[in-house]
Amino acid sequence: MPTIVPAWAEGDPLEVAPRLLGAVLTHGGVALRITEVEAYAGPADPGSHAFRGRTPRNDVMFGPPGRLYVYFVYGMHHCANLVTGANGDPGAVLLRAGEVVSGIELARARRSGSRDRELARGPARLCRALGIDLSHNGSDVDLRAGEQVVQISAGPRVGLRHAADRPWRFWVTDDPTVSTYRPAPPRRTGL
Repeated sequence: MPTIVPAWAEGDPLEVAPRLLGAVLTHGGVALRITEVEAYAGPADPGSHAFRGRTPRNDVMFGPPGRLYVYFVYGMHHCANLVTGANGDPGAVLLRAGEVVSGIELARARRSGSRDRELARGPARLCRALGIDLSHNGSDVDLRAGEQVVQISAGPRVGLRHAADRPWRFWVTDDPTVSTYRPAPPRRTGL
């Protein structure tokens, strides 16, 4: 039986990413309005996990589209991407930030001590607020259209060493839940 691709997942990640802004993602008893994302274009993108080909870690990126690609970074954080594009063509959109619109008490319990605007401000915080971890890698996504976003800003992706200058980060202009831009620190060379 062929996989039914959700309409939001159809297309190149650079086309899909800005369309995701304002959509409502529900997971683990919490719903949030997506306010910031980053596009990753697979083998054509040195910043993508799929740049060097398929591995056990990035296998979900190769399809089918419409699923979560979850990875563990820095030995302590989970990050979630929405897989986009055609089956076999590894594109994804990193979920960078959102505003909790339902299940706020549960999100607060998961992110103890955080102000409401910071509950899902940044990709690791977003995963924690939604209860997303590696066990959700490859799972289906509950994503619905939200209010249309009027103003969208674009700029460089956060924390990358390769292809950092590409303006493939998109956010709702002036939204307080959007994360702070931080370029990757320069690499230290041997003395």
